[in-house]
Amino acid sequence: MSTEIILHGTELSGHTHRVELLLRMLGLRYRFTPSPATVRGTPEFHKLNPLRQIPVVQDGDLTLTDSNAILVYLAKRYAPGSAWLPEEPVAAARVQRWLSIAAGEVMYGPALARMVTLWNFPGELARAKQIAGVLLHFMNEHLKTRSFLAAEHASIADLACYSYVAHAPEGGIVIDEHVSVIAWLRRVEGLPHFKPIPASPLPAQT
Repeated sequence: MSTEIILHGTELSGHTHRVELLLRMLGLRYRFTPSPATVRGTPEFHKLNPLRQIPVVQDGDLTLTDSNAILVYLAKRYAPGSAWLPEEPVAAARVQRWLSIAAGEVMYGPALARMVTLWNFPGELARAKQIAGVLLHFMNEHLKTRSFLAAEHASIADLACYSYVAHAPEGGIVIDEHVSVIAWLRRVEGLPHFKPIPASPLPAQT
């Protein structure tokens, strides 16, 4: 096991946050290296990730990109056979489904709405809000009969989806009416070693 994992990212990035949550919950030693846009434009960062995206994890000689891929690696490498990523085929498939939703509907719904609203990121805000609304309704119905997304215990599926759903209001998306989603957010926040993303200014309501 390496003595220290290096996590390149930013504090407000939900993609970075999901990785940091798992590092903390697995009790792994890591060093956070801030990588804002100015850093991501450097030749040094290009060597780490030619796509210039965060997060990037360095674990010894291994450099790994893509937040969901990093979650899978950390669970397999440091918590093999654990509830974070089950080995049983159906259970593993259920986790994978939510990793896909994290990369799809979560990214192009609440995550994109937040980026457009807070940082003028290119994108159609109305479309992002529409996707977020469909996603939140789906999640709320799904969570009416279960405590976590993929199982009755927390898994990397929950960490992959949590950050941007929790911060959906920063994109002008109201989540209070989705009571099952709110209850799920509180359960994730109650996990040992949870750390929140720093709050960003709420957008003006129109």
